[in-house]
Amino acid sequence: MIEINQLDLFSGIGGFHLGFERAGYKVNSYFSEIDKHAVAVYKQQFKESKYVGSVTNVRGADLPKIDLITFGSPCQDFSLAGKRQGMGGERSSLILEAIRLISECRPRVFVWENVKGTFSSNDGEDFAAILQEFAGLGGYRLEWQLLNTSWFLPQNRERIYLVGYSTTPGGDWRGVFPIGESGELSDPEEWNETQRSSSSKTARDITRALPAHVGYGSEDTYIKVRSATSKGYEVARQGDSINFAQPNSETRRGRVGKGKAQTLETSCNQAVMTPKIVGYTRDAKGKVTDRHLKDTAGTIHTATGSGGNTDQFVNEPMIAAQRGRYQEDGTIGQELEINKEGKTNTLTKVQKDNLVLNDYRIRRLTPIECERLQGFPDNHTSLGDYDGEVKPVSNTQRYKQCGNAVTVDVVKAVAERLKPIFNA
Repeated sequence: MIEINQLDLFSGIGGFHLGFERAGYKVNSYFSEIDKHAVAVYKQQFKESKYVGSVTNVRGADLPKIDLITFGSPCQDFSLAGKRQGMGGERSSLILEAIRLISECRPRVFVWENVKGTFSSNDGEDFAAILQEFAGLGGYRLEWQLLNTSWFLPQNRERIYLVGYSTTPGGDWRGVFPIGESGELSDPEEWNETQRSSSSKTARDITRALPAHVGYGSEDTYIKVRSATSKGYEVARQGDSINFAQPNSETRRGRVGKGKAQTLETSCNQAVMTPKIVGYTRDAKGKVTDRHLKDTAGTIHTATGSGGNTDQFVNEPMIAAQRGRYQEDGTIGQELEINKEGKTNTLTKVQKDNLVLNDYRIRRLTPIECERLQGFPDNHTSLGDYDGEVKPVSNTQRYKQCGNAVTVDVVKAVAERLKPIFNA
């Protein structure tokens, strides 16, 4: 096992730390973060870690020998969704603090993660300036690639990963990148072909994070989501995600993720279409006395069909189709109207007879689902160590932390390829 001292800057909830651990490293981390809730979660999950305060106050002379520096510096000024202030923005300039610490600590490896918009910020001048700063450190070889979380988990999240390393092992060392959609180190020619392809696989079972399609008529059961497309809507079926950010936008499209989530944001403006629970209550003779639909299951009993107990089923599309009526085009559907408050519970009836398919609900992704979409264990963000007192973390903060995090599975793939550097 490779043992390393890591300086984890802008550490969030420890995605870099956990990614390297999963790749087989023993990580001794010194972490820097200013968000008190993220600090609390990091302390709770990595109890042997050492908190070193704000990046502006960290000095290399106060640390032991550092082998690895990781940082996903604040990206709002580079983001395609932001004001695009680039390196002139107050938050993005914090990357210079990370570069200062690389110069002071001279780690064997550093890894930087940031948004795709960094490539195009100020017509590419910002990324060129960042590369110049890294090159000015001297003694490091640089590699970078745009990686997508969807190659590993069901979330479309494109991020730049840049690696700098100070030594090159001999033998058949091929470098860190490119990494292909399978997560394996690709042959450059094969990788170029992959980059030209518009299709993208999800290499993990998507039902772990989002409900999967159940078949049996699922193609005939849908919800129309208003969108700035030629049709004026996008179609969401069971297991698809729906993004309800910027509800008043006249130009927003791409609201529906087909079997995967879109990029997680700090406020989690994403929902998923799921079936309700069908319950049949029976009397002592097994006769059905009540039927109901619920968003959550009732009490699970050791036996069904007996007096007072309830048989419970997931409401599959075929069951719903048999109860509803068809529209003129032969399908059953609802139209989702995103109102001014951004709520998604306004359903507009579209059938002339006003008999609509109402056995489905649109619900927000849960914090656990967001954790899974970023590769964290369930409830990674549920508790925090606040100055020695372990307390629950609010859902608002849990969503924010997941949206700000790096994807653990992507970090693991990068960490696997760095092993020859640390073994050299």
